[in-house]
Amino acid sequence: MQSLSRKILMCMTGLFLCFFLIIHLLGNLQLFLPAEKAHLQFNAYSHFLSGNLFIKMVSYVLYTSIILHALYALIITIKNKNSGGSYKNDNRGRASKWYSRNMGVLGTILLVFLIIHFKNFWYEYKFGSLPLDTNGNRDLYTLVVATYQEWWYVVIYVLAMIALGYHLLHGFFSAIRTLGVFHPKFVKWFRYIGIGYSVIISLGFAIIPVYIYFLNTK
Repeated sequence: MQSLSRKILMCMTGLFLCFFLIIHLLGNLQLFLPAEKAHLQFNAYSHFLSGNLFIKMVSYVLYTSIILHALYALIITIKNKNSGGSYKNDNRGRASKWYSRNMGVLGTILLVFLIIHFKNFWYEYKFGSLPLDTNGNRDLYTLVVATYQEWWYVVIYVLAMIALGYHLLHGFFSAIRTLGVFHPKFVKWFRYIGIGYSVIISLGFAIIPVYIYFLNTK
């Protein structure tokens, strides 16, 4: 029963994070606008998010979801190894995808990336001394552009998004199985939706730093 409750919690926090990724990506797409427009609009968007009470409440749910998702993923991984329930010890290892057998590794990559990402942007925006733009908003846009001028950071970002894509792909199918909605009649559609979502999210995020890097590299 405890194991099932952990899986359900993993499922619910994972689905919430999937929803957040859609919203986050839509907001970041403003970075593709012409530079001057993107500069002011992205900063205004960031200011709105930081000053809106409802968004602040949602952000606390987000932080909690990330912590719980990572914590219970670690617990489930350890328990599976201790009980001999991993893919290596049964015939599923031959049929399962490599990313399904290495969710712990992919999750660790994403956790390390999140720590770096939060430090570079969230921490600097909340506690750093960012200058103000012409509209009086904290100039997060300039920080983003400057950070994405570091080729090594762009490489790390892209690799993390590849890991995210595979993590989402496995997580999507695991979630619908946990919720009991994985009906054989709709397997094909679930597969298409899962692949489509994973590719769009991971590719969408990965293209942004690459675009900014080459746009501003002379």
